[in-house]
Amino acid sequence: MLSNPRPGESQAGEDMLYMVYGVDGPDGPRIRDAMRDEHFQYLEDNSEIMVLGGATLADADDTRTGSLLIINVPDRAAADAFADHEPFRKAGLFKEVTVRRMRRGQWYPENAPGGAEGD
Repeated sequence: MLSNPRPGESQAGEDMLYMVYGVDGPDGPRIRDAMRDEHFQYLEDNSEIMVLGGATLADADDTRTGSLLIINVPDRAAADAFADHEPFRKAGLFKEVTVRRMRRGQWYPENAPGGAEGD
């Protein structure tokens, strides 16, 4: 196992899935607008570990309420490092962040909607 892994570092056969879920705080729209480019650049810079990512939405409309990222990394330390360096988090967007290891049980990507907003 790696001793101080960074996001994206891995050894064959040791990767595992983690979900990183952030719930927006009250200043969400302003911080999202200000940090959007840095956020997407961070995801692009770490594309080798990204499995799925997107904003969570309000039920009634397309208001963003948080973010959910699923990443493939060697261990919890790497997942925490990725989450800690995410620009939205560093800017204080989230009132809470949860990092959890998960198992890929069922996998049906063909059932995902075609549009980014779920339409």
